[in-house]
Amino acid sequence: MTEKVLIIDDDVNLLAGLKRQFRKRFDLCTAESGEQALALVKSHGPFAVAVCDMRMPGMDGIEVLGALKKLAPNTVRMMLTGNADQQTAINAINEGNIFRFFTKPCPPETLANGIKDGQEQYQLVTAERELLEKTLAGSVRILTDVLSMVDPEAFGKATKLRDWARKLAGYMNLPQPWKLDMAVMLSRIGWVAVPAEIQMKVRAREKLTHIEEEMIHEIPETGRKWIANIPRLKPVAEIVYYQDKCFDGGGFPDVKAGGEDIPLESRILKILNDLAEVSPDMVPGKDVFKLLEGQAKIYDPVILRAARECLSHTDGDAEGEERHEVAELPVSLIMAGHKLLSDIETENGQLILSRGLVITDAQMAKLRNIGRIHGIKEPIRVLKSLPTKA
Repeated sequence: MTEKVLIIDDDVNLLAGLKRQFRKRFDLCTAESGEQALALVKSHGPFAVAVCDMRMPGMDGIEVLGALKKLAPNTVRMMLTGNADQQTAINAINEGNIFRFFTKPCPPETLANGIKDGQEQYQLVTAERELLEKTLAGSVRILTDVLSMVDPEAFGKATKLRDWARKLAGYMNLPQPWKLDMAVMLSRIGWVAVPAEIQMKVRAREKLTHIEEEMIHEIPETGRKWIANIPRLKPVAEIVYYQDKCFDGGGFPDVKAGGEDIPLESRILKILNDLAEVSPDMVPGKDVFKLLEGQAKIYDPVILRAARECLSHTDGDAEGEERHEVAELPVSLIMAGHKLLSDIETENGQLILSRGLVITDAQMAKLRNIGRIHGIKEPIRVLKSLPTKA
């Protein structure tokens, strides 16, 4: 098995011995303290299995496994200790959710068999999670494909936000980036309930009546109700609900919440939404961030700083990264996977798909059908993927 194993113990002689015995059987890393172990998880994770001694200076084993549970919830956790009293075992199970409990001295083969069982458990858990995430992602993709046809402008904006969100999630090392990804793509779903004439007034920045303003404020609540009906997506529904809540407690919804009481992904989405409002570009400039920093109380300062560092520049075509080129093409040469750099409109000016969208097979079918009846303005400006550098 190739899944990595982390053993944590302050006994350097024990760690050296286990390295010699297990070097051909496991991809093994060791740490001499809880602090060192958590740093390794952040820099060299993920680990399939973590085996931790109970009695160590500084953080004890229960504290380490409890922190590890939050930092890397999929890692299978095990306890290794010379203190086998009942209360220690109870605390380890309750606070660290351990998979195995070993007492010292532990025969190497017993420990090896436990690690193998842990690797199998890790494979099972991650396979189930991957299946769930792919199933949910597929369902959301179908839903957003349909909604992008109903309201192409709103979902074109969501596609731009998703690109930013994926970069920022990687930069911040979010433990469950799929939640942010889905929340971004479903963040505009409530707009479907808003009459078209009111949507047009909002986009034209015309003054709204009191009733119309209430409809706009209800968009996140509407989205939450709809998304919550999808199994396992309640956390995503909450992210969408709080996407307009300010870090200082202001904004919608009108509930007592602020700071870190607001879901992390909602705080990210608030910044991305406001960036999109003031930046028409795919890469927001540093001047755009200065506008947001002028209203610092509204945003989580840690996330705002991370967004500026991550999004306000491009690194060019770094080796191994995906490369692109801009092209102007007729409809007949547009393909699924192309990213729109201009709106697609019928010959009489009706918007079909908004700039920023990545074309899907469903949208291609729509383009062909509309083109046969009404005709489509050509050429269409797109971003095409190129082969990556070796």
